[in-house]
Amino acid sequence: MKKFDRVIWVILDGVGAGELPDAGKYGDNGSDTLGNLAKRLKEKHGRELKLPNLQKWGIGNLTPILGVGKVAPRSGGEGAAFGRAAERSLGKDTTSGHWEMAGLVVSKAFATYPDGFSKEIVDRWCNENGLPGVLGNKAASGTEIIEEYGIEHMETGKPILYTSADSVWQVAAHEESFGLERLLKVCKSARKIGDELQLGRVIARPFVGDPRKGQPFKRTYNRKDYAQKPFQETVLDLLEKKKIPTLGIGKISNIFAGQGVPANIDTAGNTDGIRVMIEQLKTVKSGLIFVNLIDFDMLYGHRRDVPGFAGALEEFDQALPQIKSALTDRDLMIIASDHGNDPTYRGTDHTREYIPILAYSKAFDGMGPIDLGIRDSFSDIGATVYQALTGETLPSQSHLSGSSFLPLFNKSS
Repeated sequence: MKKFDRVIWVILDGVGAGELPDAGKYGDNGSDTLGNLAKRLKEKHGRELKLPNLQKWGIGNLTPILGVGKVAPRSGGEGAAFGRAAERSLGKDTTSGHWEMAGLVVSKAFATYPDGFSKEIVDRWCNENGLPGVLGNKAASGTEIIEEYGIEHMETGKPILYTSADSVWQVAAHEESFGLERLLKVCKSARKIGDELQLGRVIARPFVGDPRKGQPFKRTYNRKDYAQKPFQETVLDLLEKKKIPTLGIGKISNIFAGQGVPANIDTAGNTDGIRVMIEQLKTVKSGLIFVNLIDFDMLYGHRRDVPGFAGALEEFDQALPQIKSALTDRDLMIIASDHGNDPTYRGTDHTREYIPILAYSKAFDGMGPIDLGIRDSFSDIGATVYQALTGETLPSQSHLSGSSFLPLFNKSS
């Protein structure tokens, strides 16, 4: 099996590719991030989604996307592949999505607290951190709850505590009046409680602004995620044991609690993440470059912002030629997602969807694009990453799931 020097693994956070068969159990019937986005963009905003570079790799074959055509498989085009993957883990959150991609299926869903957290737990957290109390303590949209309680928070010093349909304990606080370092400190404290509550993540949500002075509240990129540690080894740990380096870009290290991600570069959104990735492609000569582009989810999906979501997809598409120019035939690039976040759907939560898989290597130019079909687990991505970097399949005695799709490229060669 061909080995690659580098794998560039990019997560388009929240970019789903159509409802999963069990979407109804999650209240997500009819969700389709890519498909519904394109329809709404045309109906309400009078223009079509333009993804010419991703179209060449087969994104239009995954789900009907208005304005984005299909490609004919094995037509002698670019060395790309396209497919979709179903989630076996129970949930539709960032942590389970990333962990499953890395081979670790979450068979017991993380606990959720749609009615907020108990008074006993909240009081304990406040006492441990010298807090005068909290505001909110309910399931809410992050932007809306800041608008609701932001001024009171600044006046009282009480942090804003909230959750969602995901397994999260989120704390919003003003970077200046409350202090960023203090926010991170109290969230680290909450992580210990989160372990007891079986929570996937504790998230610090800093914001700035003061509407009293004509400055609207705005969340910043100083957000910090404190995830549970993976309960077993992931593909990232196996790579580390083989001395194959992994560089995280964006929130990758946070999602895995640093486990298997010895180096990470924090970024301020998609534009910065793309810039950092291109810079690192010039200097990092081997191993895994693992990137999370967060704006699809954080800025546009949860806020149900269709034009913003479309613009972010088009920005990434426009950057693809520059990214490709930095690749050699010793590189494999994989583009995927961790869950859906349909910006046309009711509510503000993630949606239970297939994720897209797009892969490319100059080594296979003229052979593609290749149809990977529907993979039965996100973990096929991690298995492919492992095989690409080691030339081996996952150890037979391993607890990790996943079947590499790399042999499909070789069959076409």
